[in-house]
Amino acid sequence: MVTVDTHPTSSGLAPLTRRSTAEIVAEQLRTAITRGELPPGGQLGEIDLANRLGVSRGPLREAMQRLVQEGLLRSEPHRGLFVIDLDDDDVRDIYRARSAIESAACRRIMEGDRAVAVSRLRDAHALMASAAASADADALADADHYFHQTLVSASGSPRLERMAETLLVETRMCLLALQGTTRHSGDTIDEHRGLVDAIEAGDEELLLSSLEAHMSEAVDRLTRHR
Repeated sequence: MVTVDTHPTSSGLAPLTRRSTAEIVAEQLRTAITRGELPPGGQLGEIDLANRLGVSRGPLREAMQRLVQEGLLRSEPHRGLFVIDLDDDDVRDIYRARSAIESAACRRIMEGDRAVAVSRLRDAHALMASAAASADADALADADHYFHQTLVSASGSPRLERMAETLLVETRMCLLALQGTTRHSGDTIDEHRGLVDAIEAGDEELLLSSLEAHMSEAVDRLTRHR
């Protein structure tokens, strides 16, 4: 079974993108993990999930195996599939990998059309500011996720995008455990604005040092409050 997605273009026509049921189910499972609906350490019941999603068990199994390959699920012999748990070492490793990927993306952005990247990131930052103003923690987390997706996407590297996506889901899993203990949203907004400002100014050294400080602060906060 395939589903056709449409993405309107400026001409009003919409190119067709064919997505398999397994791809759609995998995306739904990632979202459920991101939002804590499938909590860390929780076991996935195949029959229950198939019923909830309204799909047969074949594409569900394919989708779950994709998430095993991505590292979001773990398989235990004779027991089944479980959402991964993250300890402090995992947190440090996630942000170490994110720092490497996003630093590479930043370097690519600085070599390309910075104005386009800045325009996209200003829009993403505006979503963060709006979420912060509404005091909606979930919306702010979504907007933060989108900002970093946009940062990597603006590099023009599909491979960096693919590598970043699983790490961003894992980051959301870390942050779920900290609801109510996270820092003031204004600090987060200011840090992300600083990244965009550095790109606009063409200051690669400031951009990379600001990104590293942003990642280091997150690791310190996450491991301190766990």
